[in-house]
This record gives sequence, structure tokens and C-alpha cells, in this order.
Amino acid sequence: MLVERMTKNLSTESIFSRKYGLLGKEEAHDNAKRIEEVCFASADEHFKEEPDGDGSSAVQLYAKETSKLMLEVLKRGPRTTVEPEVPVADTPLEPADSVFDISGGKRAFIEADEAKELLSPLIKPGNAYKRICFSNRSFGIGAANVAGPILESIKKQLTEVDISDFVAGRPEDEALDVMRIFSKALEGAVLRYLNISDNALGEKGVRAFEELLKSQDNLEELYVMNDGISEEAAQALSELIPSTEKLKILHFHNNMTGDEGAMFIAEMVKRSPNLESFRCSATRIGSDGGVALAEALGTCTRLKKLDLRDNLFGVEAGLALSKTLSKLPDLVELYLSDLNLENKGTVAIINTLKQSAPQLEVLEMAGNEINAKASQALAECLTAMQSLKKLTLAENELKDDGAVVIAKSLEDGHQDLKELDVSTNMLQRAGARCFAQAIANKPGFVQLNINGNFISDEGIDEVKDILKSGENSVEVLGPLDENDPEGEAEDDEEEEEEEEDDGELDSKLQSLKVEQDD
Repeated sequence: MLVERMTKNLSTESIFSRKYGLLGKEEAHDNAKRIEEVCFASADEHFKEEPDGDGSSAVQLYAKETSKLMLEVLKRGPRTTVEPEVPVADTPLEPADSVFDISGGKRAFIEADEAKELLSPLIKPGNAYKRICFSNRSFGIGAANVAGPILESIKKQLTEVDISDFVAGRPEDEALDVMRIFSKALEGAVLRYLNISDNALGEKGVRAFEELLKSQDNLEELYVMNDGISEEAAQALSELIPSTEKLKILHFHNNMTGDEGAMFIAEMVKRSPNLESFRCSATRIGSDGGVALAEALGTCTRLKKLDLRDNLFGVEAGLALSKTLSKLPDLVELYLSDLNLENKGTVAIINTLKQSAPQLEVLEMAGNEINAKASQALAECLTAMQSLKKLTLAENELKDDGAVVIAKSLEDGHQDLKELDVSTNMLQRAGARCFAQAIANKPGFVQLNINGNFISDEGIDEVKDILKSGENSVEVLGPLDENDPEGEAEDDEEEEEEEEDDGELDSKLQSLKVEQDD
């Protein structure tokens, strides 16, 4: 009976083609057929939800939806050229459609009207979206008020939410209100993945997400990068998330955390024994914070990837880290560039790695003031690391003496090595030759970076000849635009004398200060 009442000929084709004269007969037929299928599906679903009814409400829904879609077709007019089929609004989705992503295209502001259109797929009957990404679009308060109820209606099916960079350019008060709306809407969603990066949160922003964060105890991935995470913000984050026991990925990057904030991050790390990837790079953490983090990481025995680049750790934090690394047997990638480790911190770390992480595939230790005195310890460690795919020792002071020793350790084995970066190391002809010989016959090698050194023109020619004569072509040689053929490496003896002079000066200044205090 219900089917009869709804599928009885509505003369959709004749309305379109004869009364309005807008559409071709074939196109009119296609539109009519599609509208009938869509609206019948919606009405049928409605009828099933009210089995005790007589079907009249379902018929009314069918008529209403049909009229609405017919009007949309008439407003659009006929297609003048062949266009790809576009799903009509309210078309039930296939179960496979589980990702909803609006981050593509230009970065743009979103207001209420656009939000309604943009987010309409999320309210389609039968949608199976589990992962949403609102990144790269800036939501105003009007758009947030549209998004809130929609997100609340589907939050039980969501497992991954990316709301990074979603309030860019908004005044602080409006941005905080938008965050609160999203937080309230998503409260209670059982998420495994949450990305709130690039929102300039600070403490106010973190607390604006209070309702969402407090309801999360199943997170496996959390990204809080470039968010202005200060000491207070780090404390708020640590306090609000009830459990990080299931966390596998925790990424902070480019924040203003400092030593004090690092203490709260360390507390989170201690409560995250299942961490597999931890990133805390460019966060202004010094020696005390570095030591705290290093000790906390000792509880994360499943760690595979550790990135602490671009902080102010210094030697003491390096020594603390060396003790922790012995507890991380599954480590595969280690990023320790620009930490001011110097020789002492570097040697302590690599001596540990030689024993505990021979399986390491990526090792980055650029910008740590490493010189030739640490080269033998480095060479012994690298000899043990036969799975190494990428080695970065750029911006150190290895010079030719250190280069010869390290390059020799890479010659035998290391068949998986793909990238070697020894740029800006005061290398000259001999050091460059040795590194070229070390990688010349490694299958699948991709790039040798010796830029920013003092290699003569003759030395560059020799490097190219070595590469040409090996299994790898000269194409693996990186750019040389910053190489200085006429540069000269500073003599080690002169350097030591300068260091001694500096030490004597420091001693005299200290004595002078004591005398003044007296």
C-alpha cells in the first residue's frame, strides 16, 4: 500500500520537460529517476522506524523531499556540457565512505551558510564517517554553531578527529568560543586519534577543550604541535587528560614549553608506557627539562621513534639520555640534532646505542659540536648498525681526520644505507673522497650531501669520478652551491689554544667577581 502511494506516477519528467521547457528528455528522465530513488529510500527508512503508523507521515516526507529536490533541479537548469554525476543531497552513503576531509584547497574562513553546505554529508542517512578532518578551514562562531549539533549527532561513530588549524585569523575571544563549542559537541566521543595542532592554544585554548579532553581515556594518538604550549598550558594538558595509558603516539613540536613545562610533559610520558613515537622538538627545553624527559622516557620500553631535536639539552641531559636509551630495545629512528651534546654527551649516547640499538635505521646528530675526537667511538657504533638507512652528521666539526675514520666504518656492509649527510663539517679533499668511496657501491643509495665544506675543485672532480666508477652514478651527489673551494679548516691546535685562552679568561673573570663580592 505504502509503495503504491509513493511510486504512483508523479509525472516528474513531463513537469520538467513540458511545463518549464528547461531540460532535454533524457536528462529529465535521469533526474526524475534519481529523485524517486533518493526520496523513496528516505521515506522507507522513516516508515520502518514507525511500524505502528499507517504510512501517512512517510508519504508526507516523500512528497516534501521530492518537491525540494525538483525545485533544486529546476533552479540549476539543464547541463550544457557533459558533467560528472554529483550525488544529490540526502543520498545514503556506501559504508566504505568513512573519511570526511575538508582540508583540501586554499585556506579559508567559513561562516554559517557555507558550513551548512560543506558539512551536509555528515547528516546524510546511513553515513559511516569515522574520521573527520576540519584542518585548514577557519571556523567563525556562526559556522561553529552549525558544526556543533552535527558533530554531536555523529560523535558516537567517530574514532579520529583532526581539528588542527581551524581558527586561524580569528580574534582570541571568538576562537576560544569556537573551541568550546567543538569541545562540548565532541565530549564523550571515544577517540583513538586527536589532532589539535596549529591553533595557538596556550593555557586558555587547552582549557577551552576541557570537556573533550576530560572525556578521553582511549587515545592512541595525540598531536599538540605549534600550539604555544607554555608551562601553564603543559600543566593544563597533563591535568585534563584522565589517562594516556593507551597512547602510542605523542607529538609536541615548536612550542614554548621550556624546562618548567617539560616537567609536566614528563609526567604525561611516565603515564604512557605504550608509547611508540614521541616527538618533543623545538620546545625550548634546557638541561633540567631534558634530564626530566630523559628519565621519564625510561618507562616507554616500546618506543620505536624518538625525536628531541632543536632543544638546549647540553651535556648533562645527553648523559641522562644515554642511560635511558639502554632501556629502549625496539628503537628504530632517533633524532638528536641541535641539542648541544658536544663530544662527551655524544660519546655516552653512541656507546649505549652500540649495545642496545644495532637495529637503528635512522640516526640524526647534526649540530652538536662533534669533532674528530669522538670519531672513533662513532665509527665503532656505526659498524654495529648494519640496518642504517639514513645518517645525518651535518653542521659538526669532523674535518678530514674525523671523516676518514667514520667513512671507513661505513664501507663494509651497510647495504641498506640510502642517505648520508655530512655537510658543513669543514671537510676538504681527503674527507670528501673517503665518504664518496664509502657509498659508491651501495645498492639503492640515494643522496650524499657534502655541501657547505671546503672541498677544492679538484676534490669535487675526484668525488664525481669515484661515484661514476662505482655502482651509483654521480646523480646521488647533492647540491654543492654552498661549498667553498678556497676555504680552510681551522687548525685543531689553534682551536685548543683558543679554548684554553677562553678557560683562563673565564677563570680570571670568576676570580674578579669573588674579589668584588668580598
